[in-house]
Parts: sequence; C-alpha cells; structure tokens
Amino acid sequence: MAIKLCNFISLAVFLLTSIPLTLLYFPSRLSDPVSRFRPTDIRPAPVPRRNGSLSYPVAFAYLVQASRGDTPRLKRLLRSIYHPGNYYLIHVESGAPEEEHLEVARMVEEEQAYVSAGNVWVIGRSNPVSYRGPTMLSTTMHGMAAMLRICDWDWFINLSASDYPLVTQDDLIHAFSVVPKEVNFIQHTSNLGWKLEKRAKPIVIDPGLYSRNKSDLWWVIKQRSLPTAFKLYSGSAWTVLSRSFAEYVILGWDNFPRTLLLYYTNFVSTPEGYFQTLACNLDDYRNTTANHDLRYITWDNPPKQHPRYLGLKDFRGMVRSNRPFARKFRQDDPVLDAIDRRLLKRPRNGFTHGGWCPSNGKTRNKCSVAEWSEHGLLEPGHGASRLKNLLHKVLSTRDFTRKQCK
Repeated sequence: MAIKLCNFISLAVFLLTSIPLTLLYFPSRLSDPVSRFRPTDIRPAPVPRRNGSLSYPVAFAYLVQASRGDTPRLKRLLRSIYHPGNYYLIHVESGAPEEEHLEVARMVEEEQAYVSAGNVWVIGRSNPVSYRGPTMLSTTMHGMAAMLRICDWDWFINLSASDYPLVTQDDLIHAFSVVPKEVNFIQHTSNLGWKLEKRAKPIVIDPGLYSRNKSDLWWVIKQRSLPTAFKLYSGSAWTVLSRSFAEYVILGWDNFPRTLLLYYTNFVSTPEGYFQTLACNLDDYRNTTANHDLRYITWDNPPKQHPRYLGLKDFRGMVRSNRPFARKFRQDDPVLDAIDRRLLKRPRNGFTHGGWCPSNGKTRNKCSVAEWSEHGLLEPGHGASRLKNLLHKVLSTRDFTRKQCK
C-alpha cells in the first residue's frame, strides 16, 4: 500500500511540476548542445552585449530563497549582490507570515535603484520549502523557468538569505567575462559512501508537495534498490548553472530530466543530487561540468546536516579561498561588517561598490541607475584577481578533466 501511495505521489509531482514548468518557458531559439565542448583554456574577453539599456559582458540570474524571519538578512544580502546588469528573483517560503511577504514586496517597490533598472522581482505565489525533500528543488526549478522566460542571462545562481558575497558584482562580472558560457559549476562525486544506505535506498514522501503546511518527511518502510539506468552523483546544493543547461533542465528535449525528477521526488536531500546526476549522465553536459560550487563552506567534525555558522575567525580563510560566496551567516554577525568594509566597500544600508555606484561620499547610499550615464562601466578590484585565480585553477586542463564526473 505504501509503495502504491508513493507511485501515486510521484505521478502527481510529474503532472504538477514538470509539465507546468515546460509550458511556462518555451523559447524561440534553444542554446546548442555542447557535446564537443572542451573548456581547457580561458577565452579572450568578448565584446560587451546589450542588456536592455545596460551593456555588460555577462549577466547573472539570481534566485534568492528566504524562510520565516529572514527578511532583515534578505534585505542586506540583496544590497550586497545588487547590480543593474544582473537579474534577481526573490522567493519567500509560504510558511513565512504575511507581514514578511508584504515587507519584501515593499522593499522592492520602494528602492529607487531596483525600480530604475526593473530587474528585481518577487514570486507572488510562494511554495513551502524543506531542504531534505524535493520542495527546495521544485522552487529552484520554478525560479529557473521564470528567469528563462523574462530576461536574458548567462549563468543562474541560487542563494539563500544566509549567504553573503566575498567579491563585488563588478569583480564577478569581470572575472566571468572570459569564462566559456557553457561551463556549469556543480560540485559532485560518485563516491556516495554512507549516502547510498541513508539517502538513495530509503523512500520518502514530502507533504510539502501537496499540503499547505510544512511538515517532516514521511518514511516508507520498504527500501528500493539502487538505479541501474543511470549513475548516482551527490554534492553541493549550491550551483552556478549555464543558460544552456538550465534550458535542458526545464524543457528536457529528451525524457531524462523528467524521469530523473520523478526518481528524486522520493529521495532524501534531493537538492544535493539532482543536478549532479543529470549533468554527469549526459554526453552533452558531462564535459561542461566544473567540480566546484564557488562557495566557502565549513563543517563540524563529524559533519551535521547543515554547515557551521561563519564568524570573524573565518574571515582570513574566506579571503584566501578566492571564492565569490560564503555561507552560512547569522543575522548581522560582525564578520559581515568586516566583509562590507574590507571586501565590498559597502556602507551601512548602502550598495556594494561598482562602476554604476562608485565611492563618492554619502551618495553611494542612494545609488540610482538613472543617475549614471556610464552604463557598462566596471570597476573590478582585488576580488576580481582572487576569483580569476580560482577560475583559472578550476578550469585548467589538469583540474577540469581530472575531477569531472568520476
């Protein structure tokens, strides 16, 4: 009986998530498959392309997910990663109070910079989110489909409200301007170890797929065997995905993305396996996968389900890692002030330093896209050099191929 219920739930998930996502986004031109891609060398800087009224070499689409009580952290994070050449979609889980949803909406509507560029949106009909079940993945795919439909970008980045940048957006744009646009940064491994018994074999049902209220997973008594149609991979839930791969995830011009989505509906910690397994089992995308998540994360020993919170004692390690993002942080932890002051040049309640929002006394607190005529101007700093060093190592011939989908 439990297995029949599980199969019924899986079928329902397919109808409720996969088909609507496909209908939501159907582009006039698909990105070409990249089966012969060999990103062994950094390419020369491309000619900047136009993003609406703004001109920057590359653009990022951010999905920022927030939970109950995350509004202050969300506001600070958005100001730290905002740039008029990028795009931002905010999801506040359905379990958050209505007041928090309204506060986030007002934040977007009342900030002059967001309004001027018109590149920040809030998901109106939000979803319940549980990290251990498939609802976080479903929300990520929801955001991905929406961003594919409404704007033009090169990479999709998922963040939580407890994340924070370690480089400016000018640093990020400048460093990625010479990265092949087919590359996907997905930390992964096929050496699952204990995860085979604890995550791959158990069958779970997430009530968040059909219930208004978030609750714990249901565990089916009988376990399942390991798959033979594809090889399982696991890794970080935090990724940087190319537009080409995102199109394949949503449209799935063969049936593998949907088949795999059905399998992972009943998987423990779905976000840590779906994109890894999908990319590494495909000839078109296996060789586009860089084995890195570009995040600075530290764990307790032995590791728990979630990483440890970062503090001032971790500041030096974060900088020396050369990574563009770090997690997790407590709200208004003193280390965030150090990051703002020493890495981002961001004043209290202001925006991160950049060509569109230069250091100019108090005016930086009220930067507006309409005030600056130098659209497309970048002012990368030391963060760009650090990030370039990391990208050069990750995409080098030695590291890229040797660590790829093994």
